[in-house]
Amino acid sequence: MDLASLSGLTALAVALVGAGVAVGAAYGLAARRRERARGELVAIDAGAAVTLRSDRYRLTGRPDVLRRLPDGRVVPIELKSRPAPPHGPPDAHRVQVGAYCLLVEETTGRSPPYGLLRYGDGVEFRLPWNPDARAELLRIRAALDRPYDGRAAPSHAKCARCAWRRGCDARAPGT
Repeated sequence: MDLASLSGLTALAVALVGAGVAVGAAYGLAARRRERARGELVAIDAGAAVTLRSDRYRLTGRPDVLRRLPDGRVVPIELKSRPAPPHGPPDAHRVQVGAYCLLVEETTGRSPPYGLLRYGDGVEFRLPWNPDARAELLRIRAALDRPYDGRAAPSHAKCARCAWRRGCDARAPGT
């Protein structure tokens, strides 16, 4: 191999590295642009999370992420590590995001336009926070204050796996 071909290989290597750096920079800029479009990061549940409280509704919660939109409203984001369910988010996930929306409303004085539920496979659900969603959440919250009405049908199989069996007044005998 002669000196001329060696300098040609060096030039090619430098060009390839330069192209890689340029692609990486473009990708980084695009990612930052997408993040800015989602709103300013207010808090993230990574050690120093923001705990939201409402004395009026006796609720406390720590959303995984809070983002401030350009108009100043704050949106709660709940992150789930599992893939998105094929038929949409389960009611428990919807209620959790709704509770975070209510807590944001109570602590900031402004209603979020929606809450976001993001699954591990990247699928997102934007859950609207409107008077209907608020009324449904408050109906569920009020039901928690009522005494247990005996609707549960205890079974040994279900009760044996239940995390609440020690304090439950509806558990199957012997569990």
